[in-house]
Amino acid sequence: MLIKYWPKETKIPFMRYRYVGVVLSVLMMIASVYLVMTRGLNLGVDFAGGSVIELRQTEQVTVPEVRSRIQGSLTVNSATNANGELVVIRFGDLDPSLLGPEFQALSDEDKADRASAASNTYVVNALKQEFNLTDADILRNDSVGPKVSGELFREGMIALGVATIMMFLYIAFRYTWSYAVGGIAALVHDAVGTIGLFSLLQLEFDLTTIAALLTIIGYSVNDSVVVFDRIREIRRKYKQMPATEVIDIATNQTLSRTFLTGGTTIIAVLAIVIFGGPVLQGMSVAMIWGIVIGTYSSIYFAAAIVLMLGVDINRKPVEDTPGFEAMP
Repeated sequence: MLIKYWPKETKIPFMRYRYVGVVLSVLMMIASVYLVMTRGLNLGVDFAGGSVIELRQTEQVTVPEVRSRIQGSLTVNSATNANGELVVIRFGDLDPSLLGPEFQALSDEDKADRASAASNTYVVNALKQEFNLTDADILRNDSVGPKVSGELFREGMIALGVATIMMFLYIAFRYTWSYAVGGIAALVHDAVGTIGLFSLLQLEFDLTTIAALLTIIGYSVNDSVVVFDRIREIRRKYKQMPATEVIDIATNQTLSRTFLTGGTTIIAVLAIVIFGGPVLQGMSVAMIWGIVIGTYSSIYFAAAIVLMLGVDINRKPVEDTPGFEAMP
């Protein structure tokens, strides 16, 4: 039905407002960097290390009861998902005096390697003893040591960097360097904006968020390449047309595809938001936000940069088609 009511031809002068769009994009990226530097990221157990345990909240298992009956430096909060209220317990390496004589007899190197697992085992056993729980009552139990968490964070950042470089090389090979710069600028814009949102809302930043960022990178480049393809096609056909009109026509011709693709993707991701629970909350929020700003950046940021650097492809264009009327 949306296709039926979508105008057959739109003539929106996008490039007339390109400076406003670029300024807004730059301000958003500066604000995102500022937020990350001042507020930081709420790193999940994948990157920060330590343990996370989730229990279903009952009359006996409550946040105050867990805080009062389990020893150690625990952060205990409540959360909600599709299954109801949860008690979420987070902690790092506990005091060695709580972990028993066998742990204290280990060497310093072994203690560093085993502290996370020993702390997790201590808390799980204490919960089972104090609240008569079984393994089935523990909905989530994740534990990552500091060495592994550091490696995961480093490898996640490497994955983002490699993806960005490969995208740049692909666009530069398929078009020219100016298109590659525009596409990568939009990609960085979307990734930085998404990370800034996580810092602002203090959403958990973990491996699922990295997966969402990689998805956003691919989505952003795909959106930009669709517009670039149409720019190249129109530029070859009408080589005397002003570059601003070329980009306006290309953007308008791909507008319905852009909004339909983005809209249907958001509908699919909403299912993750509703039914995915707290574990997938960060990923779903990142993808929805990334789709929105990715659509915006492919129009106002990537295309504007290509316009500033030059839209011409170094290949022989065909002659102008007689009778063409440029957009007003």
